[in-house]
Amino acid sequence: MTFPQQPQQPQYPQYPQGPAPQYPQSQFPQQPLQYSQQFPQPNRNPFFEWLQRAKRDFSRIGASLCLMVIIWYAGVFLLKGVVRAVAGGVGAGGDMPNWMTFLISDVPLYLIAMPVAVVLMGKSTVIETRKFNMKPGMFFKLLLMCLPMMWVGSMVGSMLSLALSDGEATNRVADLAMQTNIWNVVFLVILGPIFEEWMFRKQLIDHTRKYGEKTAILLSGLAFGLFHMNLFQFFYAFLLGVMFGYIYMRTSKLRYSTAMHMIINFNGGVLAPWILTRVDLDQLDKVSQAAENGNVAAMEQWASQNATGLAIMLVYFLLYGAVILVGFVLLIRNFRKAEFYTAPEELPRGVRAKTVYGNVGMVTFIVLTVLLTAIGLFL
Repeated sequence: MTFPQQPQQPQYPQYPQGPAPQYPQSQFPQQPLQYSQQFPQPNRNPFFEWLQRAKRDFSRIGASLCLMVIIWYAGVFLLKGVVRAVAGGVGAGGDMPNWMTFLISDVPLYLIAMPVAVVLMGKSTVIETRKFNMKPGMFFKLLLMCLPMMWVGSMVGSMLSLALSDGEATNRVADLAMQTNIWNVVFLVILGPIFEEWMFRKQLIDHTRKYGEKTAILLSGLAFGLFHMNLFQFFYAFLLGVMFGYIYMRTSKLRYSTAMHMIINFNGGVLAPWILTRVDLDQLDKVSQAAENGNVAAMEQWASQNATGLAIMLVYFLLYGAVILVGFVLLIRNFRKAEFYTAPEELPRGVRAKTVYGNVGMVTFIVLTVLLTAIGLFL
């Protein structure tokens, strides 16, 4: 995972490397002598003031993300009301077509909520960095490493969701993706990755990387996982968010993580659902029950009718399993090769987590998204 393949240069050439900067007292306005003689001035701690400023920066970012979620949900609620009023109650019984579901969900998020959040974050913490290209071989290698992270995260999320809900929870996104048509490509494969990478990699990392590369990457992954507000998706979204964050951190180019995001979404939102629809799974449940009662002929007839679909499914899962295995090997061999530079205002250990997450904005964002995740799981 050591890229770009050239002599390493500091990612932040215009900033001195080292621990958190110590600000000279001369930077702070001094009281006139006559006042300092009359009123004792407290000793100012530049390091403490710097930490407080960093905490305010992260709180503003957390509050912006929180407002993004609120605007998003409010926009969806309003659009649903408009559609039902205009279309005579379409969608009230869950019969809304998937293109309309995508449109109602994505328009408020991509065109209103995300831009508003970015504006509120401000530009004061954004720093310039060098940009590097990634070779095709490295891109393919990192993409393979994403697949086992996706698979493990999906398994953990599914098992935990079903365990907490006594098997009653359903993955709404997976159900939506099973309606295979061109709209899955438009919204899941193209628009989703573009806007999500712009928000959670470029904007979030650009606004926080000066306080530490690992800090920015972990925050990007956590915010990305919480943003889905779906326990089925949280763990793999978090893991992929960390990988995408590392890729963007080392290249400062959004194209690579966006392309990987598109490929992964194409597999999960288009290719896999299409393959599953090649087999009559609804009929399989009935046939399986009949076979348990001794009607083997029914199972044989079903297998002959779905022979082509079963062959396609078998090939797909064999290839997918092999790719995941290769990805595991690559991930284990390259995990410790990840490289990080010291950021201009690297937060020191011991105060890092408290500074990043122990503030009003971040706490509110985390509580809100966890609450909405729980509501979606149990209701």
